[in-house]
Amino acid sequence: MSELILHHYPTSPFAEKARLLLGFKGLSWRSVNISPVMPKPDLTALTGGYRRTPVLQIGADIYCDTSLIARRLEQEKALPAFFPEGQEMIAATFAAWADSVVFQHAVSLVFQPESVAVRFGKLSPEAIKAFLADRAGLFSGGSASRLSAEQAKHQWPTIMARLEQQLQREQGDFLLGEPSIADFALVHSLWFLKATPVTSPLVDAYPAVSAWFGRVMGFGHGASSEITSAEALEVARNATPAALPDEQFEEPNGFEPGEQVKIAAIDYGVDPVVGELLFAGSEELILRREDERGGVVHVHFPRFGFRIEKH
Repeated sequence: MSELILHHYPTSPFAEKARLLLGFKGLSWRSVNISPVMPKPDLTALTGGYRRTPVLQIGADIYCDTSLIARRLEQEKALPAFFPEGQEMIAATFAAWADSVVFQHAVSLVFQPESVAVRFGKLSPEAIKAFLADRAGLFSGGSASRLSAEQAKHQWPTIMARLEQQLQREQGDFLLGEPSIADFALVHSLWFLKATPVTSPLVDAYPAVSAWFGRVMGFGHGASSEITSAEALEVARNATPAALPDEQFEEPNGFEPGEQVKIAAIDYGVDPVVGELLFAGSEELILRREDERGGVVHVHFPRFGFRIEKH
């Protein structure tokens, strides 16, 4: 069995989500530290251009987006479950909302001037400018509209009051009683806010939320060891992609295996990846790509939140 390799960087909220997913499952993994900003030549050699963080690599199979990474880890180790039996739709739908709406609020709050001054206080003005320019590029061209800091501040108390009430009344210690993907999809945005004293009070003011936050973070990150991006490329080059899923599914827009297509996120980080469509299922799309450095790889994308077009 191929090792789990996570391409990530320490301060990424979605990378923290993925690290917690690995910790909850009690999995061992290899860590590749990538740049927070473009270019990321070793990563994009594997993904074909997808730039968002994190990316999970298992041999020559490359998994993009934490929603799909969670489903792949569920295959790796079924229990404890991210999608509790009988609550699969509720858990997945709440997670999608948290990963988009709550995260959008967190980004606006973290990148308000007062927070940026503290968060990036040790960086040079040039480095701050380069980071903010990179993020402007990341969030351009997609469907995600930038929420103003004023609107985020205006709506944040509603989100947190609802969450506080839910946690006060919930029968168990987590959002759906038992831990699920819902907890991990929400906690990373709060973790992002708690990184500076400017935004931390937006979480700390809610006792039940703070207690829940501690419980979720308590799952930790599992056991990791570092490898280089060059070593990860070598792993991919020397591996054979896994067998395709055997799901029987009728593609609604008529795309057929063997076609050259491009797949891209629709909200932000919309850089398209071009390759041969190998599989289209209800949750997952798989492209075959060949790279002189990474060899033949299968790049996996979630169906939800991504678009596919003929190339």
